[in-house]
Amino acid sequence: MKAIVYSEPGASSVLSLAEREVADPGSGEVRVRIAVSGVNPTDWKARAGSVPFPEVVPNQDGAGIIDAVGEGVDGLQPGDRVWVYLAAHGRPTGTAQEFAVLPAERAVPLPEGIGFDVAASLGVPAMTAHRALTVHEAGPLRLAPGALADRTVLVQGGAGAVGHAAIQLAVWAGATVIATVSSDEKAELARAAGAHHIVRYPDEAEADRIREIAPDGVDHIVEVSPAQNAALDVEVIANHGSVAYYANNNGEAFTVPIVASFAKNVRWQGVLVYTVGEAAHLAAVEDITAALQDGALPVGEEAGLPLTWFPLEETAAAHDAVENGTTGKILIQVGD
Repeated sequence: MKAIVYSEPGASSVLSLAEREVADPGSGEVRVRIAVSGVNPTDWKARAGSVPFPEVVPNQDGAGIIDAVGEGVDGLQPGDRVWVYLAAHGRPTGTAQEFAVLPAERAVPLPEGIGFDVAASLGVPAMTAHRALTVHEAGPLRLAPGALADRTVLVQGGAGAVGHAAIQLAVWAGATVIATVSSDEKAELARAAGAHHIVRYPDEAEADRIREIAPDGVDHIVEVSPAQNAALDVEVIANHGSVAYYANNNGEAFTVPIVASFAKNVRWQGVLVYTVGEAAHLAAVEDITAALQDGALPVGEEAGLPLTWFPLEETAAAHDAVENGTTGKILIQVGD
């Protein structure tokens, strides 16, 4: 089979196309014939940082068809269409290959009619967004229609992959959603994703514009850039509100207005999908699947998430596109 591999950390040039044997699934594992591999910022960052195994196949997310199941696997069988998450977490083999072996719980059956483009765009972005929306002091711990009724959600950076998923999941769960964006083009994307209100930045009156929409403050903030936005977040958040931050855009550290923050009982919650634990993974998987069944997570420019495609042999270019901040989702066509 064809696989993208690397054996040393570095720029995307360390990636190469290779021929490898197709592995058999072990106990509790499945083998997936990958149709589409999804690329996330953590994929290029992991490649650039270290190599924990003699050889690594990159990319955590993807979608395809189960080709074989190992001993002890229940509920999955060859021919099942699945979306894949955290394929390479703690393992050397991700989805940038024609066949991937992974733990059975990381392959999730796709509802009827959901395309592999949607499926490969889930994983890290959608599970991160789910967690960000379920860490509020007053709940909910799960998302479903009505779960966020009467809540206002602020999505900082509404045109990114996580921001897009957060908008869609929050709208599906009944929230009023405000999204911040940096351009007219991104405003159209956030609006297409379902955001009810759009606020442009940079703008000295940004906090005023948000408070005009939410006079009592926003309940949840999904934050991509805490170093830049911490003071603004505290200014616009409601008492007992939560700020769920999942990235370090524009800085490695951030400063919080202390008195204003504790006066509002603000919860600052870090979110890293790799380490949130099995219970959070399971909750996200179940709720995301329910949202898929309701048609709540479409992709494509008309749905607010432009797709940029690369063939498997151009995985290095796909990694570069993510690293360079290409708007939307980067996908790799692996198989039919």
